[in-house]
Amino acid sequence: MGQFTDRATQALRFDELEGRFDAWLLCIALALAGLGVVMVASASMPYAMSNGSGPFYYLIRHLVFLAGGLLIAGFLMRLEMKKVEQHSLLLLLLCFVLLASVFVPGIGRTVNGARRWLNIGFANFQVVEAVKLMLIIWLASYLVRYRDTIGNSVITLLKPLLVAAGLVGFLLLQPDFGSSSLLIAITAGMIWLGGARIRTLALPGAVVVALMGFIVMLEPYRVRRLTSFSNPWADALDSGYQLVQALIAIGRGDLTGVGLGGSILKLDYLPEAHTDFIFAVTAEELGFVGVCVIIGLYALFTWRALRIGQRCVEMRLPFQGYVAFGIGLWISLQALVSMGVNMGILPTKGLTLPLISSGGSSVLMTCAAFGMLLRISCELDRAERRQAARTRGDALQSGSDDEPQLPAHSGASVAPRPSAVLAVSRTGGRARIEPRFGAQR
Repeated sequence: MGQFTDRATQALRFDELEGRFDAWLLCIALALAGLGVVMVASASMPYAMSNGSGPFYYLIRHLVFLAGGLLIAGFLMRLEMKKVEQHSLLLLLLCFVLLASVFVPGIGRTVNGARRWLNIGFANFQVVEAVKLMLIIWLASYLVRYRDTIGNSVITLLKPLLVAAGLVGFLLLQPDFGSSSLLIAITAGMIWLGGARIRTLALPGAVVVALMGFIVMLEPYRVRRLTSFSNPWADALDSGYQLVQALIAIGRGDLTGVGLGGSILKLDYLPEAHTDFIFAVTAEELGFVGVCVIIGLYALFTWRALRIGQRCVEMRLPFQGYVAFGIGLWISLQALVSMGVNMGILPTKGLTLPLISSGGSSVLMTCAAFGMLLRISCELDRAERRQAARTRGDALQSGSDDEPQLPAHSGASVAPRPSAVLAVSRTGGRARIEPRFGAQR
């Protein structure tokens, strides 16, 4: 009896199997965050001292926001995605409210001629960072509801495009052309991954490209950015100044860099060295090797996020899969644009390098995105483990049903199998695997 009792404690309920967070994602997040802390400390000290602040002012500020981001990520890692999906429409409405609130006197704040921030007392919050994640959640919910028709119905396809157009309209009024382009790219990518056909997206895409080109021509400073991007050395002291300094910094890095803290271009030569152009400082101090490490981390993150999204769709978790696709597109595209701007591949845009650049709003919401992606990986692992357990239980149960049965009047008995045999029983409507007599340890 005691042996049977010990073996009976091995009983395991299917529905109590918990998931595990993706170790790759966790390691990538920690690596990027750690590298960000080191590079913000190195790049921000000269700028902080020239402004009359302490040398560690921006580092402490970055650490505070990183701690806040970790708290948000921890909360989202424990939040079921089905609850997030239930509030997707509310999150979409909140997107429009937040973007409109920056124009309210006393709440919105203008910095460098752009009205993009909310005054929350102790800091400024750039609302578009939260809008990116909330729009991804709504788009994922929409694709789940209309995934069977979005590939064939033009009306179904136009709805998310019109929603994105409304958000972009608010962003262009701020103005924020870089974030507008990013939102359009995320929306188009998610719709395509959700089942829309490329030929159906071709006409709206052509219209959007034409409109964005027209908007660029309306503002002289945007035209100057394009002309300086094509040849920054033609006006190296004015419109091409930032890009020229960034290219000099990257060139000085050579193979292994000048050493951590040894950058010269961050000494009041390169503007926004700890935010938009931190990649150039990293290239100068860590060299080509450091650049390859950063690119490799973002490439690995992109692969992992898209892989998780694909597995979620295969496991019939479409909402989780589309959110994973959206977050993967967001982080990878923003990193690509930020690094491309620093290397002169793309025109200058005010986009930070996720988890590496200093910036309160960006750090908070990037941590939130990683937390939500880790939650999705946990729910995926839980679903896969439960499915595997049920499959094993069903197979073992069907195998036990095939055992030969002796007539009841024969008085003979069949010895139990010497190997570990599990049977499936149901108690209270829930499946449980429990050992049968004769199971071996």
